[in-house]
Amino acid sequence: MLVPFLWPYRGRVLAAVVALLLAAGLVLLLGQGLRHLIDDGFATAASPALAMARLNRAAAVMALVIGALAVATAGRFYLVSWLGERVAGDLRRAVFDRLISLSPAFFETARTGDLLSRLTADTSLIQALVGSAISQWLRGLLMLLGAFAMLLATSPSLTAVVLAVVPLVVVPLILFGRREKRQSRISQDRVADLGAFAEETLNALRTVQAFVHEPLDRAGFAARVQRSVAAALRRVRTRALLILVVILLGFGAITLSLWLGGREVVAGRMTGGELSAFVFYAVLLATSLSGVSELWGELQRAAGAAERLMELLAERPAIAAPARPVALPRPARGHVAFQGVTFFYPARPDRPALRDFGLEVAQGETVALVGPSGSGKTTVFQLLLRFYDPQAGCVRVDDIDIATTDPAELRGRIGLVAQEPVIFSADAWTNIRYGRPDATDAEVRAAARAAAADFLDDLPEGYDTHLGEKGVRLSGGQRQRIAIARAILRDPAILLLDEATSALDAASEQAVQQALARLSNGRTTLVIAHRLATVRRADRIVVLQDGQVVATGTHEMLVQANGLYARLAALQFDDRRAAG
Repeated sequence: MLVPFLWPYRGRVLAAVVALLLAAGLVLLLGQGLRHLIDDGFATAASPALAMARLNRAAAVMALVIGALAVATAGRFYLVSWLGERVAGDLRRAVFDRLISLSPAFFETARTGDLLSRLTADTSLIQALVGSAISQWLRGLLMLLGAFAMLLATSPSLTAVVLAVVPLVVVPLILFGRREKRQSRISQDRVADLGAFAEETLNALRTVQAFVHEPLDRAGFAARVQRSVAAALRRVRTRALLILVVILLGFGAITLSLWLGGREVVAGRMTGGELSAFVFYAVLLATSLSGVSELWGELQRAAGAAERLMELLAERPAIAAPARPVALPRPARGHVAFQGVTFFYPARPDRPALRDFGLEVAQGETVALVGPSGSGKTTVFQLLLRFYDPQAGCVRVDDIDIATTDPAELRGRIGLVAQEPVIFSADAWTNIRYGRPDATDAEVRAAARAAAADFLDDLPEGYDTHLGEKGVRLSGGQRQRIAIARAILRDPAILLLDEATSALDAASEQAVQQALARLSNGRTTLVIAHRLATVRRADRIVVLQDGQVVATGTHEMLVQANGLYARLAALQFDDRRAAG
């Protein structure tokens, strides 16, 4: 997974490898320096002056080696840390790019908290892997192999003692490593569960408090914390056992080798310098083996995180532009046609949201969609925006099947004003300019005036005022007018209004209705209406039930037909208003 992210920085990767090899070689060279320092500097010489000269020379060489080692180690640290930061940043961007390209069908089953955990916590593990663990593990592995080679060159007989311990360490390393990888994946999933629960609870905090649900939610979060801690502790116990085995066997072998080496020195078959070098390399071998075993756990944790990230990167959007998209005609007319459309949501494959649905909206016409909840009104918008493709039939815009076009080009011709408008945690400029990022300040102000959003000038910092998360500093009517200004700035050929006034008070509703009237003038407009008082100005009303069109006409025609629309109207109007 990491190769494509490291490849653009292959020059720095090569430099880091060179620094790594140089640092490992210099550490190994220290053992030889120690040997000469003892044998040449402390050995009895013909004269004290000669012994001092040898000591000075050995010490000077050691100082040069240490200086070079410091430079190489610092260079390695900087390079791999730089790579860790860059790769983590690129990986986060790649995951985010993939997430926002996925179709709504993916998010019907995915949990937002889990996705955020992968985007943040899992990429942090990869950052630690690239920026530290990999280089340290490779350095430890090089030191391990190098120290073993130097042990063999110094004393083959003593090396055999150390060698006998290696299989006893390697086998647990492999077995425990596999176990820790599985446990790391489970631990990361439990952390993701925590994030998902917290994100859902905090987003619904008013509901939580209104229903006095805090004790139950505290208990629910505590239970998830306990499961997360238990999973993490299982992983920690596995690593602790691995470290215990490695240190006991590794340093036990060193102690045995030191005892046997001491006997060799006493017998005159080995010099003190050779024994010192052997001990140095043996300690280096043991510490490297211990470090490699500990870092192996980090590698397994990162491998678990990588698997979770690869799952996201391997996801492909269900809705994508065809290899050769058909261009929509220019200029845009805004003609819309649904032809024999049948559609099932992926999460509800047993119940069609639309069944053999047909609807045609002429250029510049305003059509209201009316019907009980679940009748398919919102699905019409979802399919027109091509968030989903129907299982049968087709949707056409300006006589082109939208399945053959680029979704971005299609959506560029559509403006949406939702029932619950999305306000971003930014200022008014940014929120309105979301409709057309290249708009000038003058164009943004003109769109705001057209949407009756003059209140923006009265805010503490005017258009520069930060509107708070989800527009918390604004009223419902003000948020709706910003959404309308966004749509006006976009200047779409097709306008989708999802009952934009249902949650407003009378004064706010009147202002928003006036803004919507200006916005829909001259555009093809589809309106989802729950409050029938808002659809009387529509050119045509289409009544939906169970995913099918059951009636079409004006308000007066549908009331007189005494069908579903008349029953819905009777629930909202008194007899006098319904008759009129």
